[in-house]
Amino acid sequence: MSMPYYVAPEQVMKDRADYARKNIARGRDLVALICADGVLLCAENPSSTLRKISEIYDRIAFAGVGRYNEFDQLRIAGVRAADLKGFSYSREDVDARSLAQQYAQILGQIFTHEMKPMEVEVLVAEVGTEARDDQLFHVLYDGTVFDDDKFTVLGGGAEAISERMRESYAEGLDLASALALATKALGGPDRTIEVGDLEVAILQRDGGRRAFRRLSDDEVTGLLAATADDGDTDVTTSEPAPAEPPGEPSTAEPATDPDET
Repeated sequence: MSMPYYVAPEQVMKDRADYARKNIARGRDLVALICADGVLLCAENPSSTLRKISEIYDRIAFAGVGRYNEFDQLRIAGVRAADLKGFSYSREDVDARSLAQQYAQILGQIFTHEMKPMEVEVLVAEVGTEARDDQLFHVLYDGTVFDDDKFTVLGGGAEAISERMRESYAEGLDLASALALATKALGGPDRTIEVGDLEVAILQRDGGRRAFRRLSDDEVTGLLAATADDGDTDVTTSEPAPAEPPGEPSTAEPATDPDET
């Protein structure tokens, strides 16, 4: 009688984690950050029909990276759970924290007991009346949950993108500045992402009961152009030197280049 092969549980978990991370890294990354106008979600997505960012409930948004059919199943499950809870109790009882916990339970159960883990990372975001009330919950493929209070990055390039975000992020950014920061962080120093390859949405802080709004390509172009114009105007900050009176020689010493040796 042949003996079954034995594989250590630690090795099984490691293999599943490596498998999920490798396939998630094949997708395109996503950035969500808190700004003065609400919660901005920006993803690189060349498709005009397959959405990575969607609305879950009144003031709650969902985003996912990885295998599309798997995180779309999670999105649908979240919409149904939120609708059922809001109908059974109250709309105010539906919150991002409980949805993130449900996603964590689903992903953790599949990662532990199924042969193949889900190749996804998901984000549940909720906008509050003030910036300190905003919530960002990042759920990994194994059910691990991270609670971020400024910004969060999903995808295989999260480490490098997060580093670029930390260098320039500041609290209270307006919508245009936040979008420019997210776009620059996603593209990196050597690449510029075209507007047509961006998917952008915002949970508006003053958007009424339903806060989710998707930004069109024209709106994204206008916001990025506005930040570019502001950058041009900020280049020159010193006042010009007064002109010398006519007929009198200048007594000022010639300026020297600080880089000149």
